[in-house]
Amino acid sequence: MNRYLLIFIIASVFLTSCKDKADGEIILVTPEEMQSLMELEEVQLVDVRTVKEREDGFIKNSQNIDWYSPTFESDIENLDKTKPVIIYCRSGKRSAECAEKLIEAGFVKVYDLEGGITQWLYEDRAIELAN
Repeated sequence: MNRYLLIFIIASVFLTSCKDKADGEIILVTPEEMQSLMELEEVQLVDVRTVKEREDGFIKNSQNIDWYSPTFESDIENLDKTKPVIIYCRSGKRSAECAEKLIEAGFVKVYDLEGGITQWLYEDRAIELAN
């Protein structure tokens, strides 16, 4: 009896650990992890700061979808829900709220840059400046 219980527990742990944990979850990533994701996967990089904030610099290849915009909900519908999305803001608060909205909207993989662009800059990573 104990042998069957042990086999059941081991099988349960194995089966649940093999599940893709990124599906339907928000994954906090460091700037280093984000850089790797951008190099390895076809991701959609989204800056949820305001247009004014973006003028101070943004991460290369990011698109701006302002969290405070009245069209935010319709703007995110233009993203591909089947492709991973990385979001960032200034410090991480807005992107955390946005990540929840993306999961509710049916996005499969959502990554949130921990500490936002502030942490990105702190780690001396490159940004683009507005023209």
